[in-house]
Order: sequence, then C-alpha cells, then structure tokens
Amino acid sequence: MEQSSKQHLTYRTGQWRGRWGNLLFRLGIGLLSALFLLFLGIPLVALLFHEAPAVIWSELQQPDILQALQISLFTTTVSTLLAVIFGLPVAYLLARGKFRGRGFLETLVTMPTVLPPVVAGVALLLTFGRMGLLGSYLRTFGISIPFTAVAVIMAQTFIAAPFFINSAKAGLEQMDRRYEQAAYTLRASAWYTFERVTLPLIRPALLAGVGLSWARALGEFGATITFAGNFPGITQTMPTAIYLASQDDLDKAIALAVVLLAVSFGLLLALRIRRV
Repeated sequence: MEQSSKQHLTYRTGQWRGRWGNLLFRLGIGLLSALFLLFLGIPLVALLFHEAPAVIWSELQQPDILQALQISLFTTTVSTLLAVIFGLPVAYLLARGKFRGRGFLETLVTMPTVLPPVVAGVALLLTFGRMGLLGSYLRTFGISIPFTAVAVIMAQTFIAAPFFINSAKAGLEQMDRRYEQAAYTLRASAWYTFERVTLPLIRPALLAGVGLSWARALGEFGATITFAGNFPGITQTMPTAIYLASQDDLDKAIALAVVLLAVSFGLLLALRIRRV
C-alpha cells in the first residue's frame, strides 16, 4: 500500500513538472518569437508611416525617380529571365546528376548568396573590366561592359540566380520520379517528359524561385554600384537612387524605399498565398 502511494505521488509530481515544463516552453517560444517579430516589424512600420502618402506620391513623380523605377523593372525582369534560362539546366544537373565534384559545384552556386555583394561587384569588375581577365579581350572588339545597363543585368543575375537554382533544385529532389518513369515506359522522349511531366510537377518550386530571384535582383545594390556605377538614366536603379537620395533628400529616399518595400512584400505574400 505504501509503495503504491509513493508511485502515485511520483506520477503526480512528474505530471505536474511536465505541465509546468510545457507551459514554460510555450511561454519561452512565444516571448522570443514576439521579440524577434517586433524587431522585424517596427522598423518597417516606421518606414511606412514616416511620411504622408501625398508626400511619397509627389516624390515619385520626379523624372529621375521614374527613370530609376523603369531601369529597375527592366533590368530585374531581364536578369530573372536569364536566371531561369541558365539556372534551370544547372538545377537539373545538380539534382539528378551523380558525378565527382558535384559538392563543389553546389557550393559554387550557393556562394553568391553568402558573398558580400560588393565583393561580387569587384570580382565582376576584375573579370569584365577594361583591364580584366576577359574584359581586355572584349575591348579589342570594341566591347565595354562596366558602367552600362548590361553590367546592371550581369550584377543582378550573378546575385539573384542562385535563389532560383536552389529553389528549382529542391523541387526536383522532392518530386516523385515514378511519374517520369511511367512516361518513359510509354516511350516518351526525355524532352517531352521534362516539358509535360517534370515542369508541371515542380511548378510551385519554380514560381517560388522566380519570385525570390526577381525580388533579390530588385533590391541588389552592392554589386551593381561597384560594377555598373550610379549614372542617372543609364545604370541608376532604385537601390542606388535610394543611396544617393539619402545623402541630401531624405523624403525622396523614403519614397523609393516604401515602393521597394511594397513591391517585395506584395510579391512574397502572393507567392505564399499561391502555395496555400
């Protein structure tokens, strides 16, 4: 009887400790999550409500701002298209290929996501600059890439393409390959299977990659200003325009920042809603 009472007491004590442990765990998770979300949210809210909408709208009517917006939209769209054209074969190779050096190539593809953008810009300049590794040869044909719109696209592609590649690669790795094998048994060609079976099945991953790549290219600054410069009407994108305006016209910088924030947030939210 006494032993049964001790076992019951031990059980009740363990149950009580378990309940308090669960409560403390949930409180800890909630508190830390709330602090971090406030850390992310408060600066964004401060940016949105610092200026009245009328002031932001008037700033956006300035010709140089419209030029920067047009250049950003054009170069970002082209760089994202290039990321898809060249990135999809790379993603397929890394997801399906089995060869030596695959880990090295995966690391190489991921490097731009962790590399400081300014370092990427310097690397591009040393490669395609007038005295660069390849630029010196291009100069003999009268081709000069740095400080042009082409340089903006190259810088954005260099930084943003890995986001598409990694997303497409994850989609290919998670896909059930039995559908492809069924197509092959029906004598479908490799291209037909890829176009009609593989691509539709990984479409959510591809769309997510396109969105992330586009948003990253839109916000690219370090590599762009290093490799392409900041020439209004030629290479000045919205991030570089914000940098220039923040030095002498805070209202203009805030207006541009709000536009970038709204576009990026809207795009990411649309991708989340589409997934659900």
